[in-house]
Amino acid sequence: METAIHSREIRKDNPTLRRILRTVIWILLIALAAFTLIPFVWMISSSLKLDREVFAFPMRWIPETFHWENYSLIWQKVPLVTYFKNTAFIAIVVTILQTLTSSFAAYAFAKLNFRGRDALFLCYIGTIAVPWQAYMLPQFIMMRSMGLYDTLWAMVVLQAFSAFGVFLMRQFYRSIPTELCEAARLDGLSEYGIWARIMLPLSKAAIATLVIFTFVNTWNDYMGPMIYLTRDVNKTVQVGLRRFIQENSSDYHLIMAASLCSLLPVSVVFLCLQRYFIEGIATSGLKG
Repeated sequence: METAIHSREIRKDNPTLRRILRTVIWILLIALAAFTLIPFVWMISSSLKLDREVFAFPMRWIPETFHWENYSLIWQKVPLVTYFKNTAFIAIVVTILQTLTSSFAAYAFAKLNFRGRDALFLCYIGTIAVPWQAYMLPQFIMMRSMGLYDTLWAMVVLQAFSAFGVFLMRQFYRSIPTELCEAARLDGLSEYGIWARIMLPLSKAAIATLVIFTFVNTWNDYMGPMIYLTRDVNKTVQVGLRRFIQENSSDYHLIMAASLCSLLPVSVVFLCLQRYFIEGIATSGLKG
C-alpha cells in the first residue's frame, strides 16, 4: 500500500512523466482513430479507380490515375437524383417534426404538474422497448387505410413522434432551474412563451443532439421505405443503392462512388453540429 501511494506521489510531482503519459495516450488515441478510418479511406480510394484496380494486389491506396468520371457515371445508371431528393425531403421534414413534438412533450413532462404525469411518461418511454416488428403490420394497415401507402408522407407520419426524443429533451429540461419558469409565469408569460423564449435558447446542445440522431436514422432507414414505397419515383437513396448494387454488382468502383455520395449529407450534418453533440450527451442525463 505504501509503495503504491509513493508511486502515485512520484507521478503527481513529476511533470516530465505526466507529459510522457499524455503523449502515449494521444498516440494510442490517434492510432485507434486512424484504424477506424481505414474502411472510409479504402472506399474513397476505390471510388477513384477502375474496377480491375479495386482488388489489385498489392493494393494501391493512391490510384495512379484519378477517375473522377466515376462520379458522373453513377447518376446515369439509376435515378439517384430522385432518390436523394426523396430522402432529403423525408429526413428534413421528420427532423423538424420530431424536434418540435419532442420538445413540446418534454416541456410538459419536465415543467408542468398534472395528474398522472409520471405514469404517462413511463408508459410512453416504455414503448422504446417494443420492437418495431411487433407493430409493423398494424402500421401498414393503418397507412393503407389512410391512403398514404406508397407516398412520402407515410414515412413522415410514421416518424413524426419519437419516445427517445422526448426522453432526451426531458432529461435536459430537468437540468434547467424551475425558478426561471416560475419567474416568467409571474411576469405574465404563457407556457408557449416560456418554451420558446427560455427553454429552447437554453437547450441548443440537446436539440443539436436530437437533430443528429433523427437525421442520421431517417437518412439511413432502409426497411421503412422498402415496405411502404413501391414506385421507383418515391424510393429513397438506401433502397436506390440496393437497386444500384443489384444492377452493377461487378462494378465495385461505381458502388463505392455511390456509397460515398450517400454518406456526404450525413457527414455534413454531423460536422456542423458535432460541437454540441458531446455537450448534449453529457448533460441529458444529469437528472433522472
